[in-house]
Amino acid sequence: MGADPRPIAAFSRAAAAAVHTVFADIDDTLTTGGRLTAEAYSALEALREAGLRVVPVTGRPAGWCDHIARMWPVDAVVGENGAFWMWHDASAGKLRARHLLDEARRAELADRLAAVRERILREVPGCAPATDQFCRLYDLAIDFREDVAPLASAQIDRIVALMREAGMNAKVSSIHVNGWFGSWDKLATTRLMMRERFGLDLDAERVRCVFVGDSPNDAPMFAFFPNAVGVANVLDFRDRLDALPAWITHSRCGAGFAELARMLIEARDASAPAPR
Repeated sequence: MGADPRPIAAFSRAAAAAVHTVFADIDDTLTTGGRLTAEAYSALEALREAGLRVVPVTGRPAGWCDHIARMWPVDAVVGENGAFWMWHDASAGKLRARHLLDEARRAELADRLAAVRERILREVPGCAPATDQFCRLYDLAIDFREDVAPLASAQIDRIVALMREAGMNAKVSSIHVNGWFGSWDKLATTRLMMRERFGLDLDAERVRCVFVGDSPNDAPMFAFFPNAVGVANVLDFRDRLDALPAWITHSRCGAGFAELARMLIEARDASAPAPR
């Protein structure tokens, strides 16, 4: 798994000043107790005002991402664990989206998703479809602690196993198990988005990017980015993480995200040329 994360207080200020893009998970990274705090939202806005690109990368559904791309101070949003990305085209006044599957293929998969859902609900008492399932296009989200009483680890593992037996890709977030029929993940689609949308090679630029997250479905991002950051609650999932982030905040959830944002902005300001 690698070394324990180091506190972001030790993050090189020169490296922090060079960061141009912040990718962030949403649940329990930007949010706290299921809510987006004013502190975390203000941190998003402050990052953009400081000149950084901001992109949430989330397991949340298309319906949420439509709102996020339109209303939040972000440059784009990757949703449903990498099934698409959306952005608001300010010059045209329109929401834009890039999907990895077309509408016909999504319709073909709907019955298979429904069959897996029914089997999970029969075999894992206490779980439920996520309440945001109605606005998902690609995946099945099974709630194990957002709107249901928290399930035991063995029950979560059983949900994952049932999805994988059906041929699905399955990932555990801090609140849901997400499953989908497709090979994408957060990292693969973020790489594609950076090339197509922003004309950047993520492999070449990864040292100048930060990803911040908190849960097992963030592990590919933690492994890829040399300066990946976990908010303090990432250690709640230590036993389920295939890779740990390089850095960790002192605070949990949205307060941890705001802590990271302050550090990046202060480093950027400190490196700016003095006015003449």
